[in-house]
Order: sequence, then structure tokens, then C-alpha cells
Amino acid sequence: MVFYYKARPDAGDYTIYMGADKNENEELIKYGHPEDVWFHVDKVSSAHVYLRLKKGETIDTITEGLLEDCAQLVKAHSIQGNKMNHVEVVYTPWSNLKKSPSMDVGQVGFHNHRMVRMLTVEKRVNEIINRLNKTRVERRPDLKADKEASNAAEKAERKIQLKEKKRREEMERLEKGRQAEIRSYKGLMVAEKMTSNRQIASAGKSMQEMEDEFV
Repeated sequence: MVFYYKARPDAGDYTIYMGADKNENEELIKYGHPEDVWFHVDKVSSAHVYLRLKKGETIDTITEGLLEDCAQLVKAHSIQGNKMNHVEVVYTPWSNLKKSPSMDVGQVGFHNHRMVRMLTVEKRVNEIINRLNKTRVERRPDLKADKEASNAAEKAERKIQLKEKKRREEMERLEKGRQAEIRSYKGLMVAEKMTSNRQIASAGKSMQEMEDEFV
């Protein structure tokens, strides 16, 4: 079971979600998306909360309102963290999560600690939790199929972008060739390099003589 929430309306159309238990968390770790950002209460047990960003957004572009929604939600779903004030919440891109065979179910590490961010939740804000709970939807998604579909769409998009890049490069190549041809033609047509009929006549040579000399 996965629980889905809608972030505050003024932040835009963003989905926040989390697993119902540690086994579901394990699936979310395995089949996360590149746009996902993972949240967890630091040093104590809590739910694994994810925020799905839009294409092109990064962990450093998340607004304060979105961060607050995710932090409050992950604190509220921590047995110990929910009872404490000044709770530290860590968050990092899904791609930075590290899973090794020796780790327990639902346990993760990080590939790069420099990509981990931290924020402090001073206290639980019931107004935020109540608002989020009103949007909650429970689903049993096929996470593997969703990930495969996302990968296929990403691959198709990259193929389109590569095709467009090659088209632009070919157009630029043709345009450079055309400009080079124009410059070459202009060079041949420079007046100082051309011989007029008057110059031929003044040299005492006929056109036939000039052609014969050329041959």
C-alpha cells in the first residue's frame, strides 16, 4: 500500500507519497524515479517520504512550502520524532540512495553525503498535517511496471532529442557550406581581378587570341 498526498495548492501540482510499512519502503527504494526526493527523520525510525519533482527541477529548487509539507509529514509518521521538538530531517535525491545486501529491509545509505540536505522541524504543525491528510489516497500500484513505463518514455524522449540535435547540426553544416560558397563566389567577382572587353582591346588582343592563350 502506498499513500499519496497533494502538497499545498500555492506550491503547484506536486505529489508526496510514502509506503505503508518497511516492505513497501523497500519497493519504493528499488523503483523510485529520477525526479523523486527522499525524506527521513534523522537518526530515528520514520516513514520514507518522497516528493516527486517536475522535469528539470532539482533538490536545490524546492520551495520552503514544499519542504515544510514533506518535513511535517515525515515527522508525523515517526513514533519517536512525532513526540519531539527540534527534529532533524534529512533529504536527498532518490538516485543518491544506496542499498547493499547487508542492510535490513527499508534501510538505506548514501552514495554521496555531499548531496544530502538537512532541515530542522521545530514542532508539529497540526494544520499542515490535517490539510495533507484530507488529500490522502491509498493505492496498490505496480511500482515495477510504473518504473518500466517511465524508463521507456524517457528513452523515447532522448531519442527524439537526439534526432532533433542531428537535424540541427545538419542544417548548420549545410548553412556553413552555403555561406562558404557565397564568399568564394564573391571573391571571384572582385572587380580588380576581372578583365573587361575594353582592357582586352587596349592590349591589342582579340577575344580569339585571349581564348587561344588560355587553351
